Amino acid sequence: MKAIFLKPILGLNLLLLFVFSAFHSQATEIEILSYAEFEKRIKSDKEGTVVYNFWATWCKPCVEELPFFDSIAAKYKNEKLKVLLVSIDFESALNKRVLPFIANKNVQSEVLIFDDPAQHKWIPKIDKNWSGAIPATYIYKGKRSAFYEKSFTQQELENVVKPFIN
Repeated sequence: MKAIFLKPILGLNLLLLFVFSAFHSQATEIEILSYAEFEKRIKSDKEGTVVYNFWATWCKPCVEELPFFDSIAAKYKNEKLKVLLVSIDFESALNKRVLPFIANKNVQSEVLIFDDPAQHKWIPKIDKNWSGAIPATYIYKGKRSAFYEKSFTQQELENVVKPFIN
C-alpha cells in the first residue's frame, strides 16, 4: 500500500520539478526595473516602434487586452515593432502570480516587472496627464510618441499602432 501511495507523489514531484524549471528559466528573462532603469531602457530602444503596455495580473481590462498586444507583435514583427508588457505587480508576486499567469495565458511578448514605489514621481514623467490607472500604453518611434490611458479592442490597438509603423 505504501508503494502505491509513493508513485503518485513521485509523479507529482517530477511534475513540480518540470514546472519549477520552466518558471525558473522564464524568471531569468524577466527584468525587474526601477523608473531610472526603465528610462534608460526607453532611451536604448531606438530602432523601430516600441509599445509599452502597463498592466497587472489583477486588472481585468488589462488581462482581456493582453492577447491583442501579442497579436500585433506577431503581425508586425518584420516591421521592427517591439511590444513590452510592463507589469506593475509587486516584485514579490513574480513567482506566485506573474510567472504562472504568463505560462497559463501563453504570453509571447517580453514581460518586465516595474518595481518602483515612488509612483507620484514616475507616473507624470511617463505622461503628465496619466492618472496612474491601468491599462495604459505608451507608443513611440524616434521623436514621435503617444500615450493612452485605456483598454483597447484588437482593432483600436492596431489603429493606434499602424501610424507608427508606416
